[in-house]
Order: sequence, then C-alpha cells, then structure tokens
Amino acid sequence: MSDDVRNVHEALSEIVEHWQPHRLTSVNDYDVKVVKLQGEFVWHTHPESDELFMVVSGQLTIQLRDRDVILNPNDVFVVPRGVEHCPKATAEVHAILFEPKGTVNTGDAGGELTAELRELG
Repeated sequence: MSDDVRNVHEALSEIVEHWQPHRLTSVNDYDVKVVKLQGEFVWHTHPESDELFMVVSGQLTIQLRDRDVILNPNDVFVVPRGVEHCPKATAEVHAILFEPKGTVNTGDAGGELTAELRELG
C-alpha cells in the first residue's frame, strides 16, 4: 500500500456500486475498506474474525438475531466473530470497515452479493 495520505470522502466519491468494498489502506494484517451501502445485504457470519463498522454518512442498521443496532455518522460498532448479522440501509450510507485481509464481504453465506475487494483509482 502507498504511504500517501488518503481522504475518505474522496475515496468514497470514486465508488459507483453499492456493497462493493474498496481498500483504502492496510494496517498490519487488516484492510481498511470504504463502501457505499443501500438496501438490505445478506445474513452472514465471519466465523474467524470480528468486523468493525464506522458510519461516515447516513444511518446503518446492523440486524442481529436478537436486536437491531442503529449507527449514525461517526458511530462505530463491532460485530463479534461468529455472530450472524445483516446490514441494512434504507438510504445510501457511506461507511468504513476494518477487517482482516482476505475477509469476504458475505462471510460464510456466499451468493450473488459476494464481491472481490477492489482497489481505489
């Protein structure tokens, strides 16, 4: 990864499709990803890793089997490893994700929303 300064808002402006994470940078064995979200994702787990969500703009609901977690701008929530969850955004959300390198966005669920990690411009 480059040692250049990266701007989150500029990076998000490059993203066209929803649910398509792009690597902003990497820290040790983790990727810092930016993503635009809208609609409902797929129920899934990440059996081997936690997943951190930070909302930049909009309102994101992380559906868990026992409750919903509502995230507003600048809110952070960690989904513990192995916990089934389903992100949902009624309007477009811009977010940052922190995940171990190689983490697949759909976790153990797979399916048509599985996306290769993309690199920014």
